[in-house]
Amino acid sequence: MMTERWGIFELTLNGPQTGNPFVDVTFGALFKHQNRVIHTDGFYDGDGIYKVRFMPDKEGTWAYSTFSNCSELDGMIGEFECIMPSAQNHGPVRVKDEYHFAYEDGTPYLPFGTTCYAWIHQGDEMEEKTLATLADAPFNKMRMCVFPKHYDYNTNEPVYYPFEGSLEEGWDFTRFNVEFFRHMEKRIGELLALGIEADLILFHPYDRWGYSTMDCESDERYLRYITARLSAYRNIWWSMANEYDLMQAKNLMDWDRFFKLIQQCDPYQHLRSVHNCHTFYDHGKPWVTHCSIQHSDLTKVTEWHKLYKKPVVVDECCYEGNIAHNWGNITAQEMVHRIWEGTIRGGYVGHGETYVDPNDILWWSKGGILHGQSPERLSFLRQLLEQSPQDLMPIDIGYSYDVLYALSKNDEYFLAYCGSGQSAYKDIALSDQSSYTIEVIDAWDMTVTPLDGVFRGKCRVKLPAKPYIGLRIRKVE
Repeated sequence: MMTERWGIFELTLNGPQTGNPFVDVTFGALFKHQNRVIHTDGFYDGDGIYKVRFMPDKEGTWAYSTFSNCSELDGMIGEFECIMPSAQNHGPVRVKDEYHFAYEDGTPYLPFGTTCYAWIHQGDEMEEKTLATLADAPFNKMRMCVFPKHYDYNTNEPVYYPFEGSLEEGWDFTRFNVEFFRHMEKRIGELLALGIEADLILFHPYDRWGYSTMDCESDERYLRYITARLSAYRNIWWSMANEYDLMQAKNLMDWDRFFKLIQQCDPYQHLRSVHNCHTFYDHGKPWVTHCSIQHSDLTKVTEWHKLYKKPVVVDECCYEGNIAHNWGNITAQEMVHRIWEGTIRGGYVGHGETYVDPNDILWWSKGGILHGQSPERLSFLRQLLEQSPQDLMPIDIGYSYDVLYALSKNDEYFLAYCGSGQSAYKDIALSDQSSYTIEVIDAWDMTVTPLDGVFRGKCRVKLPAKPYIGLRIRKVE
């Protein structure tokens, strides 16, 4: 059997169906390559089927042996060959340094995220429409919830529930509904095929089913089960919660415990974060890989970098839309402006959309079709960044009393953003030892216009006196 590097090797065995296999049976496997041994937990998939999934990170022969408290599942041995990855397989995303992400093979990763909280709970027709929309969109990260959502515009029942039982008769939190998890992992695999990371939200407060108020034992059983099922997917990120601070049944010790449990159970150490409403979690804690932030002031990205010394992802800066809630009625221009503002300061800013729909199909939760004007502009920004040198760092290139942030590569390349004002010119400070060309970027009209001549040292750059203007400055070789 052959599995590509960072692909999924899956071992399936038959075992007991009596009692409650979700709690009665322990099962997993040890995978060995040369001198390395990796412990991987398995899971029960219903109907007497037990599975263990493994994501190999080295090419060559891997041997495995199973362990279990059940003799039918214990001591099974075998091996498989890990082959080179396919062209679009770069491995899981990792934190590269305080500012940057990269896939495990070193390929740069620039998060361009969007949010569809409950998209996997809308039925096949709507979910497939969402996937078709994503195939033509600029996004490479999707924030999505495991559990269904109860909130404005979200009153429908999901197709599948995560546990056996019912709302009327009660849920059995010791028995998982395997159809729910099979459906979810199918959608995660389809995101993977589109090159999209699944930023999976494990808990959230918008609930009428009781999933946000489970007891401690049920919380931990759920976390162990979902990490056993999904950790082998290379596009998984773990988000402990959406708006964790609104979940009154949990306290800070619970969130610390959840982080540490995921860290312990995930053999591949996928990215880990938690999203706030009002109060930040301490992103400086060692089990947090990057900052996941909800905030509308993107100038604070600079401050958060200094405080946490980790990549800053503003997953929610409000939504392009026209609903009554203030968080969901900013213009497309404002959305594009905020994303540029946070990006140029060294952060990564997520998109979202909430336009009123007669059937309550809003992208931010249910997916479907994008109606806004910002995605096309975000595609333009993504292209500019992908054309730029790698590992850009934020600096201030303004002088006198003016601040002008830019992403820079040494003294050779700058991508600056002038904001929502309409300046007729900007004074900037470049090296007086080199000459530079300057192009004026219109972030809204998506144009790039070269300026005549070359520039050096402190210089005045003429601008078109309109908002959403950027500058691309390149050293003359």
